[in-house]
Order: sequence, then structure tokens, then C-alpha cells
Amino acid sequence: MITIAIPCYNSQDYMETAVMSAVSGSDDVEVLIIDDGSTDRTGEIGRALKEKYPGIVDYIYKENGGHGDAVMCGLSHAHGLYYKVLDSDDYLDQDAFAKVIKALKEHADADNQIDMFIANYVYDKEGEHRKVVIDYKSALPQNVVFTWDDVGHFKVGHNLLMHAVIYRTELLRGCGLTLPKHTFYVDNIFVYYPLPYVHTMLYMDLDLYDYKIGRADQSVNEKVMIGRIDQQLYVNKLMIQMHDLSKLQNEKLQDYMAQYLAMILSVSSALLVREGSPESIAKKEELWRELHASGEEMYEIIHRQILTKIIEKDGKARHKIIEKGYELAQKIYHFN
Repeated sequence: MITIAIPCYNSQDYMETAVMSAVSGSDDVEVLIIDDGSTDRTGEIGRALKEKYPGIVDYIYKENGGHGDAVMCGLSHAHGLYYKVLDSDDYLDQDAFAKVIKALKEHADADNQIDMFIANYVYDKEGEHRKVVIDYKSALPQNVVFTWDDVGHFKVGHNLLMHAVIYRTELLRGCGLTLPKHTFYVDNIFVYYPLPYVHTMLYMDLDLYDYKIGRADQSVNEKVMIGRIDQQLYVNKLMIQMHDLSKLQNEKLQDYMAQYLAMILSVSSALLVREGSPESIAKKEELWRELHASGEEMYEIIHRQILTKIIEKDGKARHKIIEKGYELAQKIYHFN
């Protein structure tokens, strides 16, 4: 019914928790451990889990190509009707996962399949006692199949990240999704690019995905993100080029994709402002020039978003506002 792809790179310390949370789905689940050229005991653990759960767990070794390449490798090997990515340091809530599988089984017939399933995810920050749940109750109908026409407005910070979505496998294959190798932050492309091909959706108010954050070496750690800002900017520019939002016929789809892209551009801009060097400010200006170059209509659609109105402009006073806003968002959502 569903393939859970778990990209692993030197994940020996935590991957088994992720795998076991997916294995809880039993025969309805295919679990693919994608070893992206690990040099620790990841392979040993992966092979042992394959042997322990034959017919459910498979172990695939590949040369190192980065997270996106591992996601695409999993997609090429997937047999499930639906496809979800689970990072090796996260896990799925077993009770919620059982309900998700039941719902997916109800949408297994060819004339009843959905393009995207949505559930909540939880920011689980190391050292914090409080977990922050990102839900979509204010924007999406619950427990019924719906289309973009039925979608409301998403709260700021409540975009559909990779943790929240399950795509129909053949939709991902058919839409031409590709993820660049050796590049971080391509999960944004994974969830953003297929959206115009999505027609039917189902949302359940379940806290399915536990998103572990707070380790110093994680790609979403602020210092790491600033150190890899060129990769993030590369992903931003690819996303600008992927879809001309002015050509989308559905206004609600257009509005949501504009909100998502505005959020991505704003995060990159805020990180560049926090770094503060002349080189970083020049990169911020270049990023917004890239958006201008995409066309006047495209630029205007993105510029309707509140975030872009605040963050695009430069100047010391504006930069202080950006930093304060970023710090406030950190306190609310505990995202890095």
C-alpha cells in the first residue's frame, strides 16, 4: 500500500528507531533503507533489519549522492501505491500510522485514489519539554477527499513540508520530479514541484511524523544552514524557475505555492541578514533579482505575500525587523 523510503548516511545511532516505526505497518508497508554510501555500521544494521523483516524491509546500497539522490533512488525502487520519505533520525507515530494505512487502503482502487495525503508533523527539539504540532485544521477539510477549490488559507509557518505529505507514487514518477545530487534542502523541491499535478487530497488531523531537531550537525541547524547558504540559494533559484505561477489556472493553488515560495525566499534572506557580511547582503539582493528576472507577473504574485513585502527591502532598520521576526518565529516553532 505504501513505500516508506529512509535515506541513511552514517545513521547507525538512530536509524533503527525510524525503521521500526515504519515496520509497524506490517504487510501493508514496504520499507526501503537507502544507504547513501555510509562509512559506519549503517550497512550492517540495514542488512540485519532486511533479514529480520523479509518481504517488508529492503536494504539498498548506493554511492554517495546526497539526500535528494537517495529519495529518487527510493522512488525508482518503490512498489507501494503511495510514497513517503522518512528521515533516518525521525520516526512515525505507530497509532497514527495505523490510521493512515487504513485510510490509504480505502483509497486503493483505481477510481478512488488520491494524489496527496496530508497529516500533521511535530517539532521535537532536543532538550525541550514542549513539542510543537504543525497542523492544517484551519486550512483543510478533514477526513474527506477535496481539491484545491476547497482549500482555505494556510497559517504562516504551517506550509506543507515533506514531513506532512504522502504522494501517490505514480504521480511523482509521471510529473518529472528530479532532485539534484549532493545538495541539501532539496526536500523543498520534493514537496513543491509536484503540487500543480495534485488534484485530489485527503487530510487527517493526526500527529504522524516526529521531526527531531536540535543536533549540532543537522542540516537545519542555523549555523549549518548559514555555512551551506549557497546550496539553499541554489534550491531557491531552482524553485523560482520550476513553475510560472502566473500560468496556474487555480487561484488557490497559485496563492499557496506563492506563500510557500515566499517562505523559502524569506528564510534564506533572513539567514543572510543574520550573517551580516557585505557578501551575504549582496547574495540576498541577487536572490531577489532572480525573482524579478522570472517575469513581472511571477514577481507580483510572490510580492503579494506579507513576508516578501517585509524581507525584500534592505537597510539597517529593515534588517533589524527581519532579525527580530526570525527570532520570534524560532521561539514559537522551535524550528532550529
